[in-house]
Amino acid sequence: MLLCRTRVVANVNGPAIVTGRGNCSFTTLNLPMLALEANKDIDKFFELLDKYLDVAERQLYERLQYQGSKKVKNFPFLMGENFWYGSENLGPDDTLEEAVKQGTLSIGFVGLAETLVALIGKHHGESAEAQELGLKIIGHMRDWCDDATKRHHLNYTLLATPSESYAGTALKQVRKKFGKVPGVSDREYLTNSCHVPVYYDISVFDKIEIEAPYHALCNAGHIAYVELDGDTCQNIDAIEEILAWMKECGVGYGSINHPVDYDPVCGYVGVIGDICPRCGRKEFEGVPIQRLKKLGVWKEYNAKRIGYPGDPSEEADRKPNIYEVRKQGG
Repeated sequence: MLLCRTRVVANVNGPAIVTGRGNCSFTTLNLPMLALEANKDIDKFFELLDKYLDVAERQLYERLQYQGSKKVKNFPFLMGENFWYGSENLGPDDTLEEAVKQGTLSIGFVGLAETLVALIGKHHGESAEAQELGLKIIGHMRDWCDDATKRHHLNYTLLATPSESYAGTALKQVRKKFGKVPGVSDREYLTNSCHVPVYYDISVFDKIEIEAPYHALCNAGHIAYVELDGDTCQNIDAIEEILAWMKECGVGYGSINHPVDYDPVCGYVGVIGDICPRCGRKEFEGVPIQRLKKLGVWKEYNAKRIGYPGDPSEEADRKPNIYEVRKQGG
């Protein structure tokens, strides 16, 4: 499975290129579950973390052995057409060991914020102590992946797993064992990887500064995003300032989110001021059917929209990050 934030660069078995390679497998650890099992004992938490890092390492290795046992003819497009690096010299009946070892094996994590709350009562957006512990946890995971790379001579990497793929399932696992724990499992999702929780009031620049150091550790992929509360086209200077701060802090993959309006009559999606740019109506006004037909959007009327592919509860909790112009050097 490939994710929007997948980063495939490191390669101990060939050139560190992005073309012709991909992530062969990834396994995500439910960090809040381990934190609750540790019952505020940080040493115990790291013991549990090591236990499951070892399980993940072995599971990924065994899975790669299975993938490598398949033949080129089992993947006639990907391998048979030489799209995957390392397959160009293989015949239809050759196995894939030499090809798949060019890809990556990733260990991911979800819910760092809830993990920190479970261990010390605050997440990394609230406390410098929590930030220090968070970086220690993720740094430890990265060190494990680097050591696994040396042990197997395969590309083990650390992934900041996105919430869309696992956060809801991970929450159910936590609740099944521990119930609703305040600040940990009392919402309908676990926080995306190493992000500051979406419901926490924090400035644009503080959020970036807190999350950026994790990007250097998560070499399998990561993202940092900020939520703005208006039309970004109306404040280009703000966008430039935010992007410059992302670069300065070391964000590898950044995103700036802003509200997107929707006209339920004509189906227009975008920024809507007082008047819809497509059908020209104001809020609560109707539009004649003939005009909708002329615009070519009659079939869109009352059509179902494809919504957010992740957790709607997480999306509903998102608060705009506070934006204030930063003073030079401040």
